[in-house]
Amino acid sequence: MAGGRRRRRLHLSKIYSYTCGKSSFKEDHSNIGGPGFSRVVYCNEPGSPAAERRNYAGNYVRSTKYTVASFFPKSLFEQFRRVANFYFLVTGILSLTDLSPYDPVSALLPLAFVIAATMVKDGIEDWRRKQQDIEVNNRKVKVHDGNGIFRQEEWRYLRVGDIVRVEKDEFFPADLLLLSSSYEESICYVETMNLDGETNLKVKQGLETTSSLLNEDSDFKDFRAVVRCEDPNVNLYMFVGSFELEEERFPLSIQQILLRDSKLRNTEYVYGAVVFTGHDTKVMQNSTEPPSKRSRIERKMDKIIYLMFGLVFLMSFVGSIIFGVETRQDKLTNGRTERWYLKPDDAVIFYDPERAPMAAIYHFFTAVMLYSYFIPISLYVSIEIVKVLQSVFI
Repeated sequence: MAGGRRRRRLHLSKIYSYTCGKSSFKEDHSNIGGPGFSRVVYCNEPGSPAAERRNYAGNYVRSTKYTVASFFPKSLFEQFRRVANFYFLVTGILSLTDLSPYDPVSALLPLAFVIAATMVKDGIEDWRRKQQDIEVNNRKVKVHDGNGIFRQEEWRYLRVGDIVRVEKDEFFPADLLLLSSSYEESICYVETMNLDGETNLKVKQGLETTSSLLNEDSDFKDFRAVVRCEDPNVNLYMFVGSFELEEERFPLSIQQILLRDSKLRNTEYVYGAVVFTGHDTKVMQNSTEPPSKRSRIERKMDKIIYLMFGLVFLMSFVGSIIFGVETRQDKLTNGRTERWYLKPDDAVIFYDPERAPMAAIYHFFTAVMLYSYFIPISLYVSIEIVKVLQSVFI
């Protein structure tokens, strides 16, 4: 066999015997073929018409938060979820009207800079995720080409039903059904630290029938079998299925399943049939979309900003009431208003003693814009800079 060394024999202790207990149809396999248990895997025939009709997911995985098309709208949405950014957006829009006490550029340019800086940071973080995805998807594993020969193939091209050979200290590229290993009893040791954080090795054992038939690469030339099992789910510690070989049927359990992102240890090699690929694998089923990071300090800042906005609103409200009252009481003295410095001759609705209520309302919006500098627009950027500098010392 490729690596045609003699298979090692392992003398099982009572612990191993207990851990590697054989599956039995006494377990609940009666649901196979029904709802939630409809998956059918044609081992060593991934390109057969029956397999093609199943149209299972490929083995390409993506963990990025954005795509090229979604980056701009999704990133903008994330930025304006922040209270301060939304507040400055509103005041920036108001600055485009005649109510503004300052030039619109002075309001919109700082906001645009802050938003752009944060979007660039998010883009860099997501690009790093993309690089990690590329590295994982381009890893290589030996795949059976149908002629008893195993060739190197990138993970992303794996299909359900492919037969793969995984060497010692390699990660499993998909959820695999263990067929045989370098040990005669089809025992292998697996490290699942990436899945559950546990560093102790777990023992897996293939079916006795495949262990005796599939000892070397050439044995897979005419190998055909069918696996019927559960649909993709998040349960890392349970698997229900059956293995059909030459009109015989054998029960399967989690003991025969090698999960993606776990690593082969203390075993020279294993052969496995791909059962779940890509986002159908249990590890990907348990993963979530990259979260919108909202740290405790950001949530606390939001509360402070709400308080500051309340103060701004209160000052603007009180000021507009006083302005409305004073405007209504404004009188002409020697042909001039008492508040001549407001240039009433040039005034429109914003200052009109005859329409004091409307003047007060307009004054309120002007005051909100004028007092907006109570809330620093660079607040979130400052926090992000502090985080970056702190990370250097971690």
